[in-house]
Amino acid sequence: MTDPDVRRVCFLLKVKSDRLEAYRRDHEEVWPEMLDALSRHGWRNYSLFLRPDGLLVGYLETPDWEAALAGMQDEEVNARWQEAMKDYFEALGDANADESMQPLEEVFHLA
Repeated sequence: MTDPDVRRVCFLLKVKSDRLEAYRRDHEEVWPEMLDALSRHGWRNYSLFLRPDGLLVGYLETPDWEAALAGMQDEEVNARWQEAMKDYFEALGDANADESMQPLEEVFHLA
């Protein structure tokens, strides 16, 4: 059964090919205060999948995507995390990774 109060969000980013191993290592132990902040702001079942060419697929469930993002913008730990992650990604320009997450359109879901 699908929960109507949960939005499934999937997004794509691109990790630089020469930074894949370092990116993986940094996600082996995400800062506990970052995990707490994500949980507080409604990020549930949050997963990242990395393809060998650097394509990063993110998936999460949240009651309100815009509120989940906005809540993290007020977290000091998020500013530090985004700064630490910035050099891992291709084509962000002056944006942080969390500002570049554009949800994909869900066209099918088997509940």
